[in-house]
Amino acid sequence: MSMPPAAVQLDVTKHLTSSILLWVRTDQPRQTGMDYWKGPHSGIISATPGLQEYRQIHLAEHNPGRWPTTGGVETSIPVDRKIDGVAEVTFRSALAPAQGRTQTKLAYQDEINVFRRTLLYAGPPNSSRWYDVAGPDEKVGARVLVYLRRTDGAGAGEFRKFVNKQLAPALAGTGVLKELRTQTFLPWIEKLWDTPNVAHDNPHDQRFHASLTLGFTDTAARDAFFTGNLIHDLSDQLTPLTSAIHAYDVTAALTYVKNSEILPHYQE
Repeated sequence: MSMPPAAVQLDVTKHLTSSILLWVRTDQPRQTGMDYWKGPHSGIISATPGLQEYRQIHLAEHNPGRWPTTGGVETSIPVDRKIDGVAEVTFRSALAPAQGRTQTKLAYQDEINVFRRTLLYAGPPNSSRWYDVAGPDEKVGARVLVYLRRTDGAGAGEFRKFVNKQLAPALAGTGVLKELRTQTFLPWIEKLWDTPNVAHDNPHDQRFHASLTLGFTDTAARDAFFTGNLIHDLSDQLTPLTSAIHAYDVTAALTYVKNSEILPHYQE
């Protein structure tokens, strides 16, 4: 798979983003937890100083894995590790996370009300990249969130270079995406988000190293992408470096803080 020349000309902005993978409690209806996250818990995070953006990614309850079967790669999402949602927090600067310690303590205390497991994946500055792939009037009608796990034999630098220099430009160059965001993660450390009374178990063979947010015009365009020839070309390129590709259908992407401003109501 070669890098399309058109992709090189695309605008890309680089950010500092953390993603918190979330599993809602199972002792109450799933929707109860999702609604609490969407409501009361969102207010705690939105009030954190230093945020450029705060977005909730709500994942479909039925998510067996949209990526097609690929030899040697785990594309079926294990039921016991299936994520319910992801909180994406983008900071204004590298110093901004230190400004939010008070709100972070409140978030720590509130997690038990809604979640049973939370895992934070962080990246260094500029490791989160947002590609300008949509026209001014084009909207996203369907999204897929993809998590990548690199093979033990692949180096972290080699993997990041592949995601940023080959995979992302190739995806941007397809012309079908209306949103493309990528993140590459630092090694996972529990102490970065060690909230009380909530599980943080994350065995080495279950950890992720990058994510992709893919936005499409509608579900028909999404389905065509994942059943077309391009996806198999991408799989061929990913196989040498990747041991798992978990592609989640997204039911909602709700933005609470945008351009460093708390919105009066979340934006879809």
